[in-house]
Amino acid sequence: MITFIACCWVLQSCNGNCTEKNNHPAKDTIPPKNARYIDQSLPGNFSSQSILRFDSIALTDFLKKYDSLRPYKNELVSFYKNRNYAYAWFDDQGLIEQSADLYNRILHLEEEGLPRQQPYINTFMYMMGGDDSLNLSQTEEPEKEIMLTAQYLVYARKAWTGLPESASREMEWHIPRKKIDYKKYLDSLVSSSEETSAIQEPVYYQYNLLKKYLKRFQEVEKKGTWLIIKADKKKYQQGDTALVIKSIRKKLFLAGDLSVDSGSPVFDQALKEAVKKFQHRYGLKEDGIVGQTILKEMNAPLSKRMQQIIVNMERCRWMDNDPTGNYLIVNIPQFQLLVYEHDSLMWKSNVVVGKEIHKTAIFQGTVRYIVFSPYWNVPTSILNKEIMPALRRNPNYLQSHDMEWYDGRVRQKPGDENALGKVKFLFPNNFKMYLHDTPSKSLFEQEKRTFSHGCIRVQEARKLALYLLRNDKNWPESKIDDAMNSRKEQTVTLKEPIPVSIVYFTAWVDREGKINFRDDIYQRDSRLMEALFAKK
Repeated sequence: MITFIACCWVLQSCNGNCTEKNNHPAKDTIPPKNARYIDQSLPGNFSSQSILRFDSIALTDFLKKYDSLRPYKNELVSFYKNRNYAYAWFDDQGLIEQSADLYNRILHLEEEGLPRQQPYINTFMYMMGGDDSLNLSQTEEPEKEIMLTAQYLVYARKAWTGLPESASREMEWHIPRKKIDYKKYLDSLVSSSEETSAIQEPVYYQYNLLKKYLKRFQEVEKKGTWLIIKADKKKYQQGDTALVIKSIRKKLFLAGDLSVDSGSPVFDQALKEAVKKFQHRYGLKEDGIVGQTILKEMNAPLSKRMQQIIVNMERCRWMDNDPTGNYLIVNIPQFQLLVYEHDSLMWKSNVVVGKEIHKTAIFQGTVRYIVFSPYWNVPTSILNKEIMPALRRNPNYLQSHDMEWYDGRVRQKPGDENALGKVKFLFPNNFKMYLHDTPSKSLFEQEKRTFSHGCIRVQEARKLALYLLRNDKNWPESKIDDAMNSRKEQTVTLKEPIPVSIVYFTAWVDREGKINFRDDIYQRDSRLMEALFAKK
């Protein structure tokens, strides 16, 4: 077991304990909230005692002495006022267990993917290193109590909320940030009610799954073990024999993609299937061939993988709980649309997203309309940069592309060659983005699918239309097909609008407890990493 933990690729196999088992049909994408692991070591009942109290003036003196903690004044005052200034971290036996838990967490903020920049950390360490009884001076006694609560609030804001909303906006994250009432949360934590004895931390479920992997990667970094494959050929495939294949086999075994490491230098069928699993987790073409791309991923620096986990933990801090009921998710780096029904993944479809210069926005909306056989109203930017220059070169450009002038603008008529395909899905937003079909089906076969001007092209657009209208008796399958091929634009208002979230995750843990990584196609990870570890 020690050897197993020491190797880097064990980090990707949590021995089946990373997530609860479930019967959802898909196991290779971001799972919904009911497939979660929650670390509940800190939340729970604090001291319910009400006899030991301190004078309210101690709180005033504390904030004068520790000025950097003034941003938490309202929470501190409200919290202790509601408790009649009774101690929360002490009982008649001294410090309660949660105080040591909090102290340990703060000393190991790196496990949360955070720098240890807690205010007054040295003072706090000195306080926690002393006597844990109440036999302190009249000044030290309440000061230690209040410091624990203040440090708790600082920790909670960092670990559960993350960077301020202004920072996430700078990162072009336009999904509304979750809101936490820290005072109410603390009140519930110190309650003695049995109903609040197992309170879960208010973080998106992926946070703790990623946190477990980060800790394992950090252990590997300390041990200095990171298996590098030195290949002497551009590719290896089934039937090949080479010593390097033994290293490939070992790495895939430790990654959990191969059940048995035979030590054989022969590239057999079992190894081919393991390679496919690895390729699947990295969003690569699943051909079972070890080429330059997969070798690059296998040999990626450990620091890169840890940074990917850290920045995606931060994104998890920004996320509220999953929507309930039915909803759609598009994960941009994953190039997939995920369709959920009652928190279960029903099916998924490949998508094409915006180019680097035409990034698909990160935001939320609600799909309210389906437009069959749509016109494509050419955006002004495309008209000026692409259509007009083409018209100057070829006066018949519009006619040859089934386009026309309409109301002072150019639009493309409905039909097989229409850029939006045969159907589009509208969710009103400030970014003028939507989901739509496309005649360019071959693009879905590419590994990196960044070809659009920002809108999201859906490979299985017809299936999405059928799904969204599945409960509308006025729209049977035959009528939907007719509308898609009618060459006459028709807009349908959904009786059951559905939420859609366009997100950006480059690392997540799937339903099998395996870590997945994707390329940072819009170069957002490095900027976020810099913001997280910027000196305050």
